[in-house]
Amino acid sequence: MKNLRFCLGVTLMASSLWTGNLFADGEFTIGPDYRDAPETVVRMDIPHGTLHCFTMDSHDSRIYPGIAKNQPGVVPYHRPVCVYIPNQYRFGTPAPLIVVQDGRGYTNLLPVVLDNMIAGHRLPPMIAVMIDSGGGDAQGSERGLEYDTLSGKYAEFIETEVLPRIGRDYGVSFTQDPQGRAVMGCSSGAAAAFTMAWFRPDLYHRVLSYSGTYVNQQSPTNPASPHGAWEYHEHLIPAGEPKPLRVWLQVGEDDLGNQKDEASLHNWVMANRRMAAALKAKGYHYEFTYSLGARHCDMRVKRQTLPGALAWLWEGYPE
Repeated sequence: MKNLRFCLGVTLMASSLWTGNLFADGEFTIGPDYRDAPETVVRMDIPHGTLHCFTMDSHDSRIYPGIAKNQPGVVPYHRPVCVYIPNQYRFGTPAPLIVVQDGRGYTNLLPVVLDNMIAGHRLPPMIAVMIDSGGGDAQGSERGLEYDTLSGKYAEFIETEVLPRIGRDYGVSFTQDPQGRAVMGCSSGAAAAFTMAWFRPDLYHRVLSYSGTYVNQQSPTNPASPHGAWEYHEHLIPAGEPKPLRVWLQVGEDDLGNQKDEASLHNWVMANRRMAAALKAKGYHYEFTYSLGARHCDMRVKRQTLPGALAWLWEGYPE
C-alpha cells in the first residue's frame, strides 16, 4: 500500500484536465519510499519556457536595506532572483504568478514541472518568480527578518520592488486577481509564503508549504505576536475570520524538533499538524501531507509531490 496516493495521482493526472478534482481536501500519509514524479523529467517534445536570472542589491531596497547580525548597523547583501516565463505566455497580457522563497533551490525543478504541466493543460501558463532572501538564517539574520516576521512587509517588498523590476526588464505583467497568485516555500520560506497570503489576501490566495516553520522564530520580537509563527495555529487562525485561502502543506516524520515538547515552541511536526487542524476547523480548503521517514525540506518528497500539489493548489483557476 506504500505510495498508493502517489500512484493514483499519476494515473489520474495522466488522463484528466488539471482543473478536475484530482485530490480532495484532507490529510494524507505517504512514504517511507519515494520516487520522482514523471513531470520532473525534461521532455523534448513540448515547448520550454525561458529562465532569466539577475541580482538585487540591498542598497536598491527601501524596505530591506540590510542588517548586521546581532548588532546595529547595515550590512550589504546581494539577492539572486530567477524568473521563469512559459513559452505559452502572451506578452502584453497579465499572467498568473507563483512566488517561490529560497528560489534558487527550485530552478532545476520547478521550470521542468511547469513546462510539462502547462503543455498538458493541467496548469495555467504562469510566471514563476524564484527569489532568495537577503542571506543568513534564523534570528538576527536578514532571512529571519524577511521570512519569520508576522506582517505584510515582505509581501509589500515583492509587490513594490521585485515585481515592477521584473515587469520592466522582461516586458511581462502580472494579474492583480489574488486567485491567480500563489506563494510557495520550504521551512521559513514556507512561513513567509503563508504570511504573504495571511496579511495580504488581496494579493495572494494560494499557498504551498513544505516543512513550514510555524514555530517561534520571529526576530525581533513583536508583542502583538509573542510566539512568532506559532501564533498562526495557536491564536490567529482559530480566532480570525476565515480568509479566502487555499493551503497545501507538508511535514516530514523526522522533521526538525520532532522530539521537542510543546513548551519549546520549536517542534515542526507538531506545528504543521496543528496548522492543518486549525485550517480544517475554520473550513479552509487545505491539504496536509505527512511524509513517513522524511526529513526537513526533503527533496525526495518535493520531487514526488510537487506536480500533484500544484494541480491541487490551482484547481478551479481557468486556463
